[in-house]
Amino acid sequence: MPRATRSSPPNDGVIVTRFAPSPTGPLHLGHAYSALTIQALAGDAGRVLLRLEDTDSTRSRQEFAAQILDDLSWLGFHWQGEVRTQSDHQAAYNAALKDLARRGLIYPCSCTRADISRAGAKLGLQGLVYPGTCRHRPMSEAQDGDALRLNVARALEHAGALPAFTETGPLHAGTHQPDPDTLIDRIGDPVLRRRSTGDIAYDLACPHDDAAQGVTHVIRGADLWDSTPLHVLIQTVMGWPVPIYHHHALVTDETGRRLAKIDRSKALARYRDEGVSHAELIAMLPPLPITPLAP
Repeated sequence: MPRATRSSPPNDGVIVTRFAPSPTGPLHLGHAYSALTIQALAGDAGRVLLRLEDTDSTRSRQEFAAQILDDLSWLGFHWQGEVRTQSDHQAAYNAALKDLARRGLIYPCSCTRADISRAGAKLGLQGLVYPGTCRHRPMSEAQDGDALRLNVARALEHAGALPAFTETGPLHAGTHQPDPDTLIDRIGDPVLRRRSTGDIAYDLACPHDDAAQGVTHVIRGADLWDSTPLHVLIQTVMGWPVPIYHHHALVTDETGRRLAKIDRSKALARYRDEGVSHAELIAMLPPLPITPLAP
């Protein structure tokens, strides 16, 4: 039987949201827009948290984490409480994986990206859809270096009817019902723990931390829209609240490509070093929201 799941988190009239950058590089204009959008939508009465999603052990750096805090202070982004650093909570993520394993909802996987490509995997919403090569393997066969994947079809059976989620962003505003066929055919079985490194993947750490921190509103970029039904599935299976979602537009360069660290987008620190003022940098961004979200 699925666990009891709240269709929305407890709400005492206060928005709780978070900005959650990864310290794998310096912040750029896209991060600045996201942080300030979150602050504006939370309003003066909202509670804004800061989370460093540093579970990628091969790319996260302490110097980037320190620079993020410095850049956010310069931006005028204010957060409440202590910064949550995901690498400090490995035991909690392992407990979630153990729970999923006990219920037969995850399986070990030794496939590399090359293996998946050679298997003729089709392109889905988040890259190649895993073809299920290792889906038959029980957790008793797990070996050091294996990834752990969620068996989406089995998780859907366990969850039963998924709750609808509310989206308040400009691109997809409304109430949305996650589609099981889309989850199976266009997303597939996601990695929850990465192979070789053992790092916890975003698709588990993010909904886990939103529940642990009492987040009522998830405000993030539109590039993560396709992840939302999967997160609702995981929230339902784990008995975590389903927050309200808001996916904002992305900041793009002159060619229309979104800014990303992987493209070596210009860091906020470089603008500061070049003498760009806070006001001048804000003027480079799309207009920020004026009206906070309703609790």
